[in-house]
Amino acid sequence: MYYYDIISTPIGNLLLLAGENGLKKILFEKQFDSSAISNNWQQNSRKLAQVKEQLLAYFDRKLSNFDLQLDPDGTVFQKQIWKQLQEIPYGELRSYQDIANSIEKPNACRAVGMANSKNPIPIVIPCHRVIGKNGKLTGYAGGLENKAILLETEGINQSNSPQQFQLF
Repeated sequence: MYYYDIISTPIGNLLLLAGENGLKKILFEKQFDSSAISNNWQQNSRKLAQVKEQLLAYFDRKLSNFDLQLDPDGTVFQKQIWKQLQEIPYGELRSYQDIANSIEKPNACRAVGMANSKNPIPIVIPCHRVIGKNGKLTGYAGGLENKAILLETEGINQSNSPQQFQLF
């Protein structure tokens, strides 16, 4: 059984999805509509209350470390990368190269980037803390504007110039 809820945040509505073993997904508003909600999912605010409470505390700058049971679906490599993302301290940034180095695969930057892009639990698994080696913001499923807002929430002031949002 899967449980879902939709919460309102400073970056728009987020769809939360959990199973019996923990949080499975967080989808940004532009990633879902009513057709994205499966018939076998049950809306249950109570089951997702802790997730909602912690996310709202994060946006209010009252929480810097999430303490939630997570159950993301992914490959062994993706889960390895997502675990590394969770090691990035609140308010700090890492490059894709830094993550590749941390798993002792310095040539795996593209693979790290792909795993990062497949992160099903953004914000909680903080893929927004990963930037390009040149210090620029790079792709983010929730949009680069939201990535900048998340970083700003953590006290990281990134320039929001038009060039900042270019991938290359």
